[in-house]
Parts: sequence; C-alpha cells; structure tokens
Amino acid sequence: MAAVGKVSDADFEAQVLKADGPVVVDFWAEWCGPCRMIAPALDEIAGAMGDKVKIVKLNVDESPRTASKYGVMSIPTLMIFKGGEMASRQVGAAPKQKLQQWISTSV
Repeated sequence: MAAVGKVSDADFEAQVLKADGPVVVDFWAEWCGPCRMIAPALDEIAGAMGDKVKIVKLNVDESPRTASKYGVMSIPTLMIFKGGEMASRQVGAAPKQKLQQWISTSV
C-alpha cells in the first residue's frame, strides 16, 4: 500500500521532477483547515492507486520557494507532474470522489 510522502524545496527536483511516473503534489500548510480536510482522502487514494501514481505533500510555510515557483496563491493546491512538467492543477478542497477522478483521468 502506497503512502503519502513529504517533499521540500531541497528534494523537490529529485522526488517530483525526476520521478519515473506521475506525481501528485499537495501544496498545504499546518494551519489550513481545508488542507487537513482532504488529507485522509489523499491517503486513501494513494493506497488505492498504489504504484500508478506517487502522492506527496509540500508544506508551503517550510518550502516557500517551490510554492512561489509554481504560482501557488491559495491552498490547498494540488498539481500533477509528469516527466518533470506540471500537467494539471486543482485549486481548493474537493470530495474524495472528485479528487480520485481528477487524478485518475490526469495520470
């Protein structure tokens, strides 16, 4: 069962941009209620999708450089990266079913 990982400014390139498969990045912060609300759904999706997709979280307070580079203006913002490029973006919290559908159709 896959788990949701963590990335930072320091390892974003290695963990996300140079990853073999698609990566979903959850830009979040500890104080963000909607971010905490979608966390269990992302955990379940990571478990259900297994090796098809890697899901990681990036704390915008701890890693502001990466969030700024990708124009994250509000959180939660989720992005799907494929082959080192951002392929899709979802801004705001959404129900698990909508998140899973977005991820499934984007990867």
